[in-house]
Amino acid sequence: MTITSEDGTAYIARRGLGALADRMGIVFTEFSGDRAVATMPVEGNTQPIGLLHGGAYVVLGESLGSMHANLIAPEGMVAVGIDINATHTSSATEGVVTGVCTPIKVGRTLTVHEIVVTDERGRRCSTIRITNLYRPAP
Repeated sequence: MTITSEDGTAYIARRGLGALADRMGIVFTEFSGDRAVATMPVEGNTQPIGLLHGGAYVVLGESLGSMHANLIAPEGMVAVGIDINATHTSSATEGVVTGVCTPIKVGRTLTVHEIVVTDERGRRCSTIRITNLYRPAP
């Protein structure tokens, strides 16, 4: 994994990726204050006719968006997802997909991220938007 900030390294080491992300084979390849990038295999995450499951795209998007929102969270705050949506425009059937997560809006109480998921040929397969609310850390 390429970590471009010490905060990112400490954050991933402290928090981990979560059981679902691990089960789906999600691997973070970049994690910085500017963006987060991760890959996910198609194999094992398909629906019955062999296409990458739409919910798998959303899991990748939420993993990226929530992890990034928490990395950049104000001191003493934690991000919790309050809205997510996805538009699937193509279908991956093999290989891996790559999600690139960038913040659209970073505020004191809300963040909005866009995650673009592409297949190995560079085709956009899904566009995901997630909104996270900052709450006091437990």
